[in-house]
Amino acid sequence: STVINGLLNLDTSTYRWLCTMQQQRSLLQANRWISRSGDGPLYVLIAALIYFTQPIGYLDFIKVGLLAFLFELPCFMILKALIRRDRPFVQIPGSCYVIKPSDKFSMPSGHTAAAFLMAGLISYFYIEYVFLVYSLAALIGMSRIVLGVHYPSDVLAGAMLGTSAVFLSLVIII
Repeated sequence: STVINGLLNLDTSTYRWLCTMQQQRSLLQANRWISRSGDGPLYVLIAALIYFTQPIGYLDFIKVGLLAFLFELPCFMILKALIRRDRPFVQIPGSCYVIKPSDKFSMPSGHTAAAFLMAGLISYFYIEYVFLVYSLAALIGMSRIVLGVHYPSDVLAGAMLGTSAVFLSLVIII
């Protein structure tokens, strides 16, 4: 339909525009670092930091976080297997990627899902960090596009998945 084609064209043109940042070395390096911050070890470090600085709310934080990841990870894998959307560098002639993706398919973005899960988790328990954590989550998502491995809609789907997982976990535990 016309609406779907319009959305796909917007997705592709936004991807192409963000990939132009690959030409600027400093932006490319910054996006690599931002993307790596969503690889996972940072989340363990955050949990340890909360344990040592905020031991009172730590147990609820960990319970909600673990349950959220127990929801998010299987959903992420099932969605990847069902949707089977090729990476943009496979579908769009002349596009390139500057990091090696961990798997073949692009939707949803796992880095973005985890980043928004953590942003929701942290902002629920520590509201004073809401702007910081959601800004970082958005930057992680955008970096995945700039690095050539995701479409904007992959990132949006990841953000929705991570947010949904933490919301569901909060409803169950709190």
